Amino acid sequence: MLVSTLVSRQTGHPVLHTAADFAKSHVVLLVAIAAAAVTCIFVPPDAAYADYFDLDTLSCLFCTLAVVSALKERHFFEWLAGKIVSAFGNMRRVTFALVFVTYFGSMVMANDMALVTFLPLGWFVLSSCGRTKYTAFVFIMQNIAANLGGMLTPFGNPQNLYLYSYYSIGAGEFFAIMALPFAVAFLLIAAACFFVKPEPVALETPPVQAPPVWRTLIYFVLFALSVLIVFRVFPFYVGLICVTLALLVLEPRAFLKVDYALLLTFCAFFVFSGNLSRIPAVESALGSLVALSPLLVGTASCQVISNVPSAVLLSRFTADYRHLLIAVNIGGLGTPVSSLASLITLGEYRKHAPGNTMRYLLLFSLINFGFLAVLIGTGYLTDLIF
Repeated sequence: MLVSTLVSRQTGHPVLHTAADFAKSHVVLLVAIAAAAVTCIFVPPDAAYADYFDLDTLSCLFCTLAVVSALKERHFFEWLAGKIVSAFGNMRRVTFALVFVTYFGSMVMANDMALVTFLPLGWFVLSSCGRTKYTAFVFIMQNIAANLGGMLTPFGNPQNLYLYSYYSIGAGEFFAIMALPFAVAFLLIAAACFFVKPEPVALETPPVQAPPVWRTLIYFVLFALSVLIVFRVFPFYVGLICVTLALLVLEPRAFLKVDYALLLTFCAFFVFSGNLSRIPAVESALGSLVALSPLLVGTASCQVISNVPSAVLLSRFTADYRHLLIAVNIGGLGTPVSSLASLITLGEYRKHAPGNTMRYLLLFSLINFGFLAVLIGTGYLTDLIF
């Protein structure tokens, strides 16, 4: 009796421990839910809430997470990580490889999906060569690469697709607007990666056998199918059904590893940004401010309600699509809520280094706002082109 009492006092109630552990591991989700709940006070739930949720994005995210989980089950990322470490040989080149595969990957699959795919690869590479001390820096640079890599093309980021259609921007003009910010972003990312010491790296974990080729090919086809949902090549439910049925047959355990907390975070964030755009005081304030500087106001708006909602909201108040387009692309840098991609990165980092969140956020803010300041200046330089 005495022993059990002492143990109880030392360890506390099991339910409280479970709740505390859940809160620590899902802090981003809880913050998103709290933010959404606050906005619900000002905009009570109604039928318009249904329009907040981007089912294409949510379906694509679920399918991508499931396929990535299936690839993890077959140790694909561990195998690929070993190949990267062996091929590139030092930490600087490894960092370049991880960051720029994310940068160019975001041009094809959009920023959120690029991070869902390549952040696990980054972790496996760093852990396989004993360089996990670089996790915060590499993850932050992968996040920046994902946010900025897709800015050059109309389909690279969701906000680009919206503005490209809303303003009927020509393809040639679109590339001309984004060429200078894209080039400067490339140079900034390359310069930051260059500061990583070129210390030799080698595998410190046993080599992993390559997964079966046929199964890997099927998973890549499913992955491509998932990404195509974003571009509305077919209705979201077609991809959702195909991926779900295929993985139920081939890799049912993959569904147990899906990050459902991330999906709920996205849902909460959709409610938060949707409600914020319906608060009259917020809408009128943005309407009067955006006329002063679409670039600055657009960038600032992204820091609070993220880049995609900012693009939709501010497009109602300005005809200056050039500065707005730049703003909602570079505005993905800054705070962790400036883009959903940043929330993905923060959640992934907390899984691997749960006790170092504050250090991560400080480094994240330093690099993000530093890059953002340079790119805002670049945005004004585009006036010389037009």
